[in-house]
Amino acid sequence: MLLRHTPKEISERKALMINPAKTCQPIGAMYAALGIHGCLPHSHGSQGCCAYHRSTLTRHYKEPISAATSSFTEGASVFGGQANLLQAIENIFTVYEPDVIAVHTTCLSETIGDDIKQIRDKAEKQNLVPPGKHVIYCNTPSYVGSHVTGFSNMVKGMTELAQSTGKKSGKVNVIPGWVEPADMEEIKRLSALVGVDITLFPDTSGVLNGPMSGEFKMFPEGGVTIKELKAAGDAAGTLALGEWCSADAARNLDTKCKVPCKVLDMPFGLAATDRFVDALRTIAGVSVPEEVTRERGQLVDLISDMHQYLYHKKVALYGDPDQLIAMTEFLVSLDMLPVHIVTGTPGGKFERIIKKITAGLPCEVNVKASSDMFLLHQWIKNEPVDLIMGNTYGKYIARDEDIPFVRWGFPILDRVGHQYFPTVAYKGGLRLLEKVLNALLDRKDRDDPEQRFELVL
Repeated sequence: MLLRHTPKEISERKALMINPAKTCQPIGAMYAALGIHGCLPHSHGSQGCCAYHRSTLTRHYKEPISAATSSFTEGASVFGGQANLLQAIENIFTVYEPDVIAVHTTCLSETIGDDIKQIRDKAEKQNLVPPGKHVIYCNTPSYVGSHVTGFSNMVKGMTELAQSTGKKSGKVNVIPGWVEPADMEEIKRLSALVGVDITLFPDTSGVLNGPMSGEFKMFPEGGVTIKELKAAGDAAGTLALGEWCSADAARNLDTKCKVPCKVLDMPFGLAATDRFVDALRTIAGVSVPEEVTRERGQLVDLISDMHQYLYHKKVALYGDPDQLIAMTEFLVSLDMLPVHIVTGTPGGKFERIIKKITAGLPCEVNVKASSDMFLLHQWIKNEPVDLIMGNTYGKYIARDEDIPFVRWGFPILDRVGHQYFPTVAYKGGLRLLEKVLNALLDRKDRDDPEQRFELVL
């Protein structure tokens, strides 16, 4: 049934990917653009591409995703889409009045070779961009990279708005990487507790997890403002959370405006959150308050209380590089065994980092970048695991192999909660650990014989 045709025998595949553990660059660019207040993402390609990107984000966040498209026809596909984009810019500013249009390319416009910077500059010269409004852009061909690199490219495009006055503001830029709106809220809350004034960009909190007010707003209240993005060039420093999602933007800001940057892991779990809090404390020159220490202690307490149910449980992971690196470290710290790890995003560096994190484990660890979930399934058939963690697409493997499954990452299409409940930092670590424990203990209750079916665990 479903994926039970997957063979146990692994053969070398170079030109074929089956059930890829990624999606395309423009989806990442569109998600990042939604983290700017008053921004309308624009897909420079066909209507079908834009519809796919919007529908994928809508299914994950359970929110309507607004975006425009250049609506390529046969003519634009042959002769280029400059006229389409110029007309689109004029129409969008006239009809929808956004503060900024964030243009990302697609396979079609990239294959033709449209020069987006030249088109944007021409739009400005023709006064199609009203005073005080902006057009940013990035190149995101779907046949290169993944949604992660698309996100990174758009965030790098945001830094082009930054300006330096030569006078430092004392604020700290935090680039969160591709995390949920709830995670972005938690990063802001934790930073405020430490006493650090941050500019978070992008910031989809309040945009993709906003309330139902009964009133339509073309642009929700949330998101980083253009004013804040411009002022990012005067920040005391930048913390980039994740090498794949955030580092390029931070380094570009350092080059452009001389804002020193530090690249950290995403703050999933105990150690990565410790490093994030310590970096905030160091940059701002403050002490960590008791409330933050208390939240950390709660996570440590839960780990200690439930360690017996986590010890040496084997886990299969798949998803995005930055998230997988932090999650692998967290699981290892819990004495769990992440034995199969796959990402669809390219990067040999990812494999080296995972191997370093798992070096002391009493088992062999399979890890591969630019890979797919077909290989992950084969690994699981050869060495079964106690838990699978990843996006919704893993439910088929979990069902066919009868393995507990924790939904985590992007996209989650068949559950809710990820928009509202964080899994980053100490508070998020509590929820993440609860999800893992519930999956394992539910399976224990299901499988235990009557003489071991306990009321209290």
